[in-house]
Amino acid sequence: MFAPTIRHGTPSEFRAFVDAAHRKGLGVILDWVPGHFPTDAHGLGRFDGTSLYEHQDPREGFHQDWNTLIYNYGRVEVKNYLVSNALYWLEEYHIDGLRVDAVASMLYRDYSRKSGEWVPNRDGGRENYEAIDVLRTTNITAYGEVPGIMTIAEESTAFPGVSRPANWGGLGFGFKWNMGWMNDTLSYMQKDPLYRKYHHHQMTFGMVYAWSENYILPISHDEVVHGKGSMLSKMPGTAWEKFANLRAYYGFMWAHPGKKLLFMGQEFAQGAEWNHNQSLDWHQLEIAEHKGMQRLVRDLNRVYREVPALHVNDCRPEGFDWIESNDADAGVYAFVRKGRAGDRPVVAVINMTPLERTYRLGLPGAGKWSEILNTDAKVYGGGNRGNLGGVTTEKTPWHGQIQSALVTVPPLAAIYLQQATNPPKD
Repeated sequence: MFAPTIRHGTPSEFRAFVDAAHRKGLGVILDWVPGHFPTDAHGLGRFDGTSLYEHQDPREGFHQDWNTLIYNYGRVEVKNYLVSNALYWLEEYHIDGLRVDAVASMLYRDYSRKSGEWVPNRDGGRENYEAIDVLRTTNITAYGEVPGIMTIAEESTAFPGVSRPANWGGLGFGFKWNMGWMNDTLSYMQKDPLYRKYHHHQMTFGMVYAWSENYILPISHDEVVHGKGSMLSKMPGTAWEKFANLRAYYGFMWAHPGKKLLFMGQEFAQGAEWNHNQSLDWHQLEIAEHKGMQRLVRDLNRVYREVPALHVNDCRPEGFDWIESNDADAGVYAFVRKGRAGDRPVVAVINMTPLERTYRLGLPGAGKWSEILNTDAKVYGGGNRGNLGGVTTEKTPWHGQIQSALVTVPPLAAIYLQQATNPPKD
């Protein structure tokens, strides 16, 4: 746990890599795995001939899913080992954050176990009090000792308060992966647009619980391995429609509350499933559609970074309002993102059908609304349909708003409209 793999160089070379990334304005997040450790003879397993780091009882100390050992979190020495290791990466290598793997397997003693294959806690329940204490202490220590870092839980259950501060009874993580959002929205996107209207609220359901945690929207490595195919191959339709669907999905994702995560290769829509034995298919960037997807992700990141309304309130309900969430027949979603008082709001409109629509859209402010992003732009591989730079509202009440405008929403596309003049400050 204290040894960087030589694939990343010697310790000093790995430090130099992190430093080089920082000079380019890039943060480095480490995948940190306190949930289990290998059974390799040269590792920690039966380190001194006894179950020193792990439990003696395999019902507590062995993961059947991964053929790995589980730390004995109740031992003070083991807890100190893990907490100090987290601090080691943050302090010695200036890592910017820790993404903690398999948190669900740590929280529950019966994780992936049948009746009789696990040992209850002292109260007869399934929660792993000792592991919870290790996670909480790690977060308290990391945030307390190293300013500016972030910790992220890869946690797939409904365990409460994963990203709530420890002094409020939470685990103290900065963020939690939103696995439910990922499963629901990918399930929707994989359906033929003809049938999407019957599954419309798979795309809206995430907003029911969006503020229960500080969420990251993860399209991770798990979605492009083991026969699941690439993101592009998941999309329905013709070759053009596959790219358009994926562009629209990314447009929806970047406008949706929550931080964003893509796995490598997804930013240029690699056609093949990820293969850890070879490099990414960078040669596909010679193809216009793949290059267009890369440009779109670059511009989504730029707009997300530059426009406060899209990121300031990612984890707060005051940053979001639905404009249209129920138009299943048209396959249209529209919502407003808001920043601080005085920040110009952004309205995202997403059309998940292959039909261009002239859509009357209620807007939360009068005047000109500039089209700041359109996933159907030709430069991204789209058909270049849109609103010629923006729309101007008229006093026609619609969608519960006083003002509205007729907006061209291209097929299988997302557009972002930003109010051209600042709203009055509170």
